[in-house]
Amino acid sequence: MISVCMATFNGEKYIKEQINSILVQLDVDDELIISDDGSIDKTIEIIRVYDDRRIKVFENTGIHGYTHNFENALKKASGDYIFFSDQDDVWLPDKVKTMLPLLKNDNFVISDAYITNEKLEIKERLSTWRKYKKGYFRNLHKSIYAGCTCAFTKTIKEYVLPFPSSLNIQHDTWIGLISELKFSVVYIDEPLIYFRRHDKNTSGAGAKSSKSVFFMLKYRTVLFIETIKRIIIKK
Repeated sequence: MISVCMATFNGEKYIKEQINSILVQLDVDDELIISDDGSIDKTIEIIRVYDDRRIKVFENTGIHGYTHNFENALKKASGDYIFFSDQDDVWLPDKVKTMLPLLKNDNFVISDAYITNEKLEIKERLSTWRKYKKGYFRNLHKSIYAGCTCAFTKTIKEYVLPFPSSLNIQHDTWIGLISELKFSVVYIDEPLIYFRRHDKNTSGAGAKSSKSVFFMLKYRTVLFIETIKRIIIKK
């Protein structure tokens, strides 16, 4: 069984296109878990129109922001295989079919993506500036994980929950680093989504960081401590 975890917040402009691209790739027993972070536009109204039992909507009543909104969705997921989804991208038709065979073991699987503008006009590939390099310390120094390109197994899900609350560690970086330490990371050098970038994206993926050197040093230190603690605790 597949669980697709989507975090939403005021996503009315693009969410229908994304949901359509996901549902066509799911079986009748799979699920699309949507965690909404308090949308005040027509996001929920658009979702309800589907009347599809595979779609399950939950309100994020905990810590707000996209990281913990994804955490809320992940907590609700019951599938053996979990895919993350942004609200404004579009999945290419072979995404699930390509990634699923690689999830038969306890793997964290990531793919390349086409970076597009709001009209889905391709600008470049994600790998042109964020190319995957295997290894915990390489990715601690510069994380390449983009949650919207990720899928992983239920075992990994149970390992990474709950997310650390310290310094607002990003969900994709957290799961990727835990997987580098404990499981197996598999990279697919093929774009499997249209990664839409526009002026209202809730995450900063696809944009250059404006964080200070001090902040990044502190962030990496906290990441190191939290990931090592989790591995020790879960042994």
